Amino acid sequence: MAERRERLISAAYVLYSELGFPDTTIEKLCTVARISNRAFYECFESRDELMLVVYDRCVRETLETVAKAVDRAPDTLPDRIEAGISEYIRFITGDRRRARIMYLEVRRAHDGFTASRRQTSAAFCQILETSLFELPERGGVEPRLVVLGLLGVVQELLIEWTLAADPPPVDRLVGTAVHIFRRSLVG
Repeated sequence: MAERRERLISAAYVLYSELGFPDTTIEKLCTVARISNRAFYECFESRDELMLVVYDRCVRETLETVAKAVDRAPDTLPDRIEAGISEYIRFITGDRRRARIMYLEVRRAHDGFTASRRQTSAAFCQILETSLFELPERGGVEPRLVVLGLLGVVQELLIEWTLAADPPPVDRLVGTAVHIFRRSLVG
């Protein structure tokens, strides 16, 4: 059963990113995974559940990669910002399928993914708050909300990169995101 489950996860990774979540049927998933429809339901209750598993795996791999990059960076705020944001963007853009799943298809899936997306944002905020820096509250501005807003900026940059017919170079995305973070957090 574990092997069939992995084949379905692999098939979903490809189909959800190529066809899109709404157009990926259970029958298509089963065809690509080379299993029966009955076997699908032995592994997952629905394609929503499968999407959540694929999305969570993408997020987990991204979080692990970013945390390692931040840990290896010099212990200065600007260096840690650059390491974390650069690795985040480079890892996600390293595979367009990952970007589509994390920033487009999960939004096109069932509304039940809102909680998972909020947990993901909270996890990234936690990495930034504890691994990158500790910001004191200044002028009534809550640091966690600043970080959350900055993550929204990075998400919009990645959505643009994913959807654009002629996407901006990844180095430009990184440079833009690092600039915005530095200006917002370092001054």
